[in-house]
Amino acid sequence: MRKVMLAGLGGALAGVLVTTQFAAPILAQEAGDRRAVYEQLDLFGDIFERIRAGYVEEVSEADLIQAAINGMLQSLDPHSGYLPPDDFDDMRVQTRGEFGGLGIEVTQENGFVKVVAPIDGTPADRAGIMPNDLITHVDGDSVMGLTLNEAVDLMRGPVGSQINITVLREGEAEPFDVEITRETITIQAVRSRLEDDAVVLRITTFNEQTFPNLEAQIAERIEEAGGLDSVAGFVIDLRNNPGGLLDQAIRVTDAFLDSGEIVSTRGRDPRDADRFNATAGDLTGGKPIVVLINGGSASASEIVAGALQDHRRAIVVGTQSFGKGSVQTIIPVQRQGAMRLTTARYYTPSGRSIQALGVAPDVLVEQRPAEQVAEVDEDETQVIPPLRSESQLRGTLRNDWLTDEQREQLEAEQARKEEIAARRAEDYQMSYALDVLRGLSFLNGMAKN
Repeated sequence: MRKVMLAGLGGALAGVLVTTQFAAPILAQEAGDRRAVYEQLDLFGDIFERIRAGYVEEVSEADLIQAAINGMLQSLDPHSGYLPPDDFDDMRVQTRGEFGGLGIEVTQENGFVKVVAPIDGTPADRAGIMPNDLITHVDGDSVMGLTLNEAVDLMRGPVGSQINITVLREGEAEPFDVEITRETITIQAVRSRLEDDAVVLRITTFNEQTFPNLEAQIAERIEEAGGLDSVAGFVIDLRNNPGGLLDQAIRVTDAFLDSGEIVSTRGRDPRDADRFNATAGDLTGGKPIVVLINGGSASASEIVAGALQDHRRAIVVGTQSFGKGSVQTIIPVQRQGAMRLTTARYYTPSGRSIQALGVAPDVLVEQRPAEQVAEVDEDETQVIPPLRSESQLRGTLRNDWLTDEQREQLEAEQARKEEIAARRAEDYQMSYALDVLRGLSFLNGMAKN
């Protein structure tokens, strides 16, 4: 017994000695690190006092401190920042689905304000603002050197007032001005329509109303079609959707899945990892799905597209998405403000991060503008007459195999196809997505037979 006790005691003493030997330099290093931090804080205080006392004009102490806080957060990444009380209130209003402004989601790039996407039906959308536009000036004042929040403040103003923004667009030789009237932006998060037997769901943003809107719109369109059996499938249009609330992206994805992972988030501490899974109940009854994305599809949009793609629940059509694969947490701070801090990256069910990469579509389809579809060579003077068919020839034989009813059905089908073809000039990507959906529906029907 004594030997065991001694051995145990000896082991404990050895442990104490070893721990002490290693702990001393660690504690010394920590003390040195703390000293360095205090020295930097002293430096900040010294510079603050010199600016306050010696700058050529009197400056607000509160503004100086706010600018320092903003600079600290903005140095981390483009999505972290400080929200003064007014901006914090605006953000909370926006997530509820109604706010005042132009209707654009922006980020910062090379000192300029970069448009992620205009929101459907807003003043910016009607004025022709496009994803990837760079805003260089607001009412003649350059945004170069401003933080993102400062640039956004310049664009805010009373509802009904006008603003002039200078836009630099790829493919345009010179910057140009766009005049926009500020409005109260009320966002309808989900719009829907029937395209023959296909349901098109246009999701414009992810706010608190998105999933309730989606659920109601799906039910309405299924009823309009005459039941789920009459629906060929669904197109989820996420183009130019700048994202929004993470929980809404999860609920929207869950609406189309019965089981499996939707998204996972991982922060600096492995213990902070979260995994979100689908629950039973696919609102579309397993019907084929096509998801439409483009370079304006960001954040929450990419969570939905990436999850449905990884589960092979949908075919993703369009162009590469924006590539924002980080999660921001809004943390209230003193004096009714808040900070927006990037706290995690998110990963699709297959474990891939789309940060700075985006979601790659399964079928790459560029949007073709109408003038490109109907391009005409100005130097071409030859006029090519339209092709004629057998039915248009004088004295042609009549087809006596078709009944009048069958002929009417064929004519109606031809009219529908011509309408779809005409729509390609307006929205080529949507037309392509509907073609893919009909192909999936056809294959799905064959598999059941």
